[in-house]
Amino acid sequence: MIPDSNGASTVAPAIDLPQLARLRDIVARLRAPDGCPWDREQTHASLRAGAIEEVYEMIEAIDANDDPHFKEELGDLLLQVIMHAQIAGEEGRFTLEEVAAEIADKLVRRHPHVFGDQRLGDSDAVLKQWDEIKKAERASKGAPATASALDGVSGALPALMRAEKIQKRAARVGFDWEHLHAVVEKIREEVIEVEHEIQAGDRTKLEDELGDLLFAVVNLTRKAKFDGEILLNQATNKFVRRFHAMESLAAREGHELSQLSLAEMDAIWDRVKAGEAMDREKSMDREKSTCDPAALESPPEQNS
Repeated sequence: MIPDSNGASTVAPAIDLPQLARLRDIVARLRAPDGCPWDREQTHASLRAGAIEEVYEMIEAIDANDDPHFKEELGDLLLQVIMHAQIAGEEGRFTLEEVAAEIADKLVRRHPHVFGDQRLGDSDAVLKQWDEIKKAERASKGAPATASALDGVSGALPALMRAEKIQKRAARVGFDWEHLHAVVEKIREEVIEVEHEIQAGDRTKLEDELGDLLFAVVNLTRKAKFDGEILLNQATNKFVRRFHAMESLAAREGHELSQLSLAEMDAIWDRVKAGEAMDREKSMDREKSTCDPAALESPPEQNS
C-alpha cells in the first residue's frame, strides 16, 4: 500500500528505482556551485527548445520502431523533467517529488472507474467522464462555471495537432459532421473558394481560405479516425524517399536535377513511382506464395 499526497492508500506493485535517484543526484551535482558551468547557466526558458526537440526525436524513434534509440530518447526526455524540477527546487518553488505526487494523484482522481467503485463500458465514456472531472477541478480552482468546451488545449501545440484537438473537443459536445462525405463536400467548397481568390489576386483572402482548407482536411482525417500528424509525416517520408530515388536515377544517367526541365524531372518521378509499384507487386506475390496453403502442400506422388 502506497499513500498518496493526501494520506490515502492505493495498491501498487513494489518498485525500486535506484537509477532514477542516481540520475537526480547527478543533475544536482551538475547544478552545484562547483558543477558544470553550462548546466548551472540553464533556466526553464533556455531549456524550452531542447524539450521540444527531445519530444520529436522520441517520436522519430517510435516511428522507426527502434527500441535502443527509443530508450535513449526517453532518457533524454526524462533528463528534461529532472532538470526542470531541480531548477524549481533550487528556487524553492517545487520539487521532483511534488511533480510525481501531483500526476499520481491526478491519475487516481480521474480514473474512479479503476480506483473506485464506478464502472464504465468503453473509451468514449471514459473520455466524457475525464472532461467532467476536469471541469469540476477547474471549478474548484475558481474557474468560471461557463468555461468553454475548448479550454485546456495549449496554444503552443503544433498547428496540425492543435486543430485536431480543438475539433475533437467540439465533437464531444455534438458539434461535428454527421459523415465523411459531408466533410469531403466541405473540402470541395473550400477548394473552390481558394481558386476564386487565386483568380482575384487577393493574397489576404487567399491566406484565409487556405487556412480554412487545411482545417477542413484535418477534419476529414480526424473524422476518418486517422492521426493527421502521422499521415502527413508518412506522406512527407514518401516524398523524401521518391525524391532521393529520383536524384539517384538522374545521377546514374549522368544528370543533375537542377539541369533538367520540369517535364524531364516529372518523367523520372513517374519511373520511380512505377518502380515502387512493381516492387510492391513482387512483395505481395511473395507473401501470397508463402501464405497460400496450396503452395505449402507436397506435390502428389506419381505412380511408377
